[in-house]
Amino acid sequence: MLRIGCVKYLNALPLIRGWPGEVDFDHPSALCQRVAIGELDVALVSSFEFLRNPLYRIVDDVSISSDGPVYSVVLAHCGELSDIQEIELDPASQTSINLLRCLLAELGMNPQLESATKTFGAGVGSPPQDGFAVANLPTPHSGQLLIGDQAIAFRQRHAGEFQFWDLGEQWKNLTGLPFVYALWLIRPEVVDAKSVAQRLRALRDENLTNLDDLVSDSVAGGVEQDSRSMTEFLTQYYSEHLRFSFGEAEKQGLEHFAHLCVRHCVLPRRDRTFTLV
Repeated sequence: MLRIGCVKYLNALPLIRGWPGEVDFDHPSALCQRVAIGELDVALVSSFEFLRNPLYRIVDDVSISSDGPVYSVVLAHCGELSDIQEIELDPASQTSINLLRCLLAELGMNPQLESATKTFGAGVGSPPQDGFAVANLPTPHSGQLLIGDQAIAFRQRHAGEFQFWDLGEQWKNLTGLPFVYALWLIRPEVVDAKSVAQRLRALRDENLTNLDDLVSDSVAGGVEQDSRSMTEFLTQYYSEHLRFSFGEAEKQGLEHFAHLCVRHCVLPRRDRTFTLV
């Protein structure tokens, strides 16, 4: 039986809703560890996992990416960005953490980065949870990296109280390229990788073709907002903020991310040829 894992966020639903088999939902960092040790055969995980360990085959033409503001990967702060001295990190995603490292380094900023003490627990279809309380940001000199459903919930609950530095938007401004947050990775020993990849592409196509049904299912899952406003938000989120392809522009964006990770000593220099199925 194919062991498949998927991230626990709303942004993954277009890529997993309707999968006929059992799916193991978990946080990105946990999924990366599990697919790396062979506990999972296939996983939708942080793109950084491939850059760190490029033994996997990538499902071609499928990703979670953005070509501008992503909305759900943000640095929450108050005051001027240049005044930030400390940033608390959500440890769930190495991709977002290292994207932030690269963006700050490119701007010549070097604040202290601290791992958050809490691991967040919102899952697909469950109400997003706040990543931190307002009291955690007592001065204009601190910020917090928020990702996924927690970022969505915090932005909507505290609109007007904080500034939100959207990492997808900043990447686009810096490079002119899309940014790839997550990929379907298949371990090398999976013998029917091409068949699995075809099924995953078909599932993505079906969900995006039936976007209204996808949004309805997401809203029915109990997200903390009235259904009308959440329907409007998710329609915009899936159709404008997110992209679900992995074409030439996305590949260039991922290659450039790898280049910056090497430049800023996040990753060693090595061959990272894409093996696509």
